Amino acid sequence: MAADARRCGILLGEVVLAIVAVSLLVRTSRDGSEAVEAAAGGSCSRIVSMSPSITETLFALGLGERVVGVTRYCNYPPEAKALPQIGGWLDPSYEAIVALRPDLIVTREGSDQSTATLRQLGLDTLVVHHDHLEGILDSFTTIGGRCGADGEAERLVGQIRQKMDEIRQRTASLPRPRVLFVAERTLDSGEIQDLYAAGADGFINRVIELAGGSNVCAETAGGFPVLSAEGILKLNPEVIVDLVPNLPQQPRDRQALLGDWRQLAELDAVRHGRVHVLDDDYAFIPGPRFILLAEKLARLFHPEEDWSRL
Repeated sequence: MAADARRCGILLGEVVLAIVAVSLLVRTSRDGSEAVEAAAGGSCSRIVSMSPSITETLFALGLGERVVGVTRYCNYPPEAKALPQIGGWLDPSYEAIVALRPDLIVTREGSDQSTATLRQLGLDTLVVHHDHLEGILDSFTTIGGRCGADGEAERLVGQIRQKMDEIRQRTASLPRPRVLFVAERTLDSGEIQDLYAAGADGFINRVIELAGGSNVCAETAGGFPVLSAEGILKLNPEVIVDLVPNLPQQPRDRQALLGDWRQLAELDAVRHGRVHVLDDDYAFIPGPRFILLAEKLARLFHPEEDWSRL
């Protein structure tokens, strides 16, 4: 029975893919020249973005007017909210994508299955790497070169690299505080539990280093290790960054969130009042605004510095 169910699931998936493929062929027959141009690389005049970081990159490169579809999670810039949605990065609607008649789809590394399906459908799909800072910067050049925005890409990379160099120079000779970056935790429980921290893998670890800090989870396996209260006490961070997205829209306040940490009063960060709640929407998106996170963290890690000139 289980084998039959699996075979039915596979057959159903193939049927859906076939239906979408037929839709693409119908579109090709109706708009032949446009479809041929799209398959060959085209002019990148109709772009679908498969993640928030890519959407932000496209708009930062001046390509916003060419974006015809985004994911349900793409909220920045505000103009992106009004664009047609194609589902999520890992669960896209192929029918919705095909209906938008894209000549380029830009996605992130890590969605191998959806990328393979998009290419099977004959859709021109560009994969970029947003898991580390150099990959983010390289993606500006890659997308800009593909879409005729080389100048904008060079300008954007230059601006961000200049800021990165300034931050590095300002923090190079300063002590590097031990930092715990909380990506997610259970809220409204009055205690610290089910806490996911930024680990060695991912762009946040690199941003912490750029800002002059030392990630207490840098040696922990995995992108977001789960920590218990006992585990946090052993790590004893000097600075805690507690990320709480959309805080203004939630029925809780900053002081209540800070109060949760009082149960771990032995921590250096708690004893010295160095627990910080962040609600910035860019803090978890590996796009062009990562430099804003780096600037903010540098100020939190090194409050003794005069950052007015940054």
